[in-house]
Amino acid sequence: MAVKIKDVAARAGVSVGTVSNVLNGRSTVSPAAVERVRAAIDALGYVRNDAARQLRAGRSRAIALIVLDVGNPFFAAVARGAEARAAADGYVVLLGSSGADGDQERLYLDQFREQQVAGVLLTPADADGDVVERLASAGIPVVLVDEQTAVDEVCTVSVDDVEGGYLAVAHVLERGRRRVAFVGGPLGTRQVADRLAGARRAIAEVEGAALEIIETEAMTVLAGRAAGERLRERSDRPDAVFAANDLLAVGVLQALTMLGGVRVPDDIALVGYDDIDFASATVVPLTSVRQPAEALGSTAVDLLLRHFDGELDTAERQVRFRPELVVRASSG
Repeated sequence: MAVKIKDVAARAGVSVGTVSNVLNGRSTVSPAAVERVRAAIDALGYVRNDAARQLRAGRSRAIALIVLDVGNPFFAAVARGAEARAAADGYVVLLGSSGADGDQERLYLDQFREQQVAGVLLTPADADGDVVERLASAGIPVVLVDEQTAVDEVCTVSVDDVEGGYLAVAHVLERGRRRVAFVGGPLGTRQVADRLAGARRAIAEVEGAALEIIETEAMTVLAGRAAGERLRERSDRPDAVFAANDLLAVGVLQALTMLGGVRVPDDIALVGYDDIDFASATVVPLTSVRQPAEALGSTAVDLLLRHFDGELDTAERQVRFRPELVVRASSG
């Protein structure tokens, strides 16, 4: 039978209220009583029922974070930032990976709702879906992470991906490259579409520059390797590649240099996106557009906590970071 708080109180010779005060760290209990309560807890093996306590208090100490792909180092860094900020206020983060699948996302959301999480941080599988409305109707606060919206009342934390795409392609054009390939997909993904829009803007500013699009089914190393293999076999290869994330760029780099003998950056300059930890350790260190991934996670939690306390003005609900180009050997 589970040990209850009244059992601890009886063994320690104090009231249930005194045990509760000790468990909650209140300073109104004498040191002698605190010592007796802690000794009773140890002797009986009492484990506090946080779920019941949270239900009584009306708020859980758990925050849900659902990302597209936890295997992507970018989202792992987002999670690190969220966990650190949440822990500072006594919250824990429950992590789910949707795989960019709407059904899997809904499954996680249903499970987290059953656990009565305090709020949800979400990179939506479908940016045009009704997930925000459904969470709001259930009374669950939500912050969109690495996503944008035109709805002022919705909290979002994102990066200017159009600017990031522009920085990447403007950089290789400044290095004298004129035939640029964009590798990424699906093209309907908001982040991919924005990075492509930035690339097109940079191309439009330079006479004689051209952009081709090589769409991928996923943003993975394997998808990048497949795209790189197609490029390797061509006689009319581009002289620069901008990959929509670093995993794709690593795959392209593997296909070109390890399998095909194409020189990077001599034959093809290469730029990625995200600046994951591994970018600087590739066989040719990778030039990349850096996103402040941990800051995205910590800022999302901060917005959620301020939303709990009613401290957010409409103008503060949407935070957008600027990306930064980190130049390494792969772009010459």
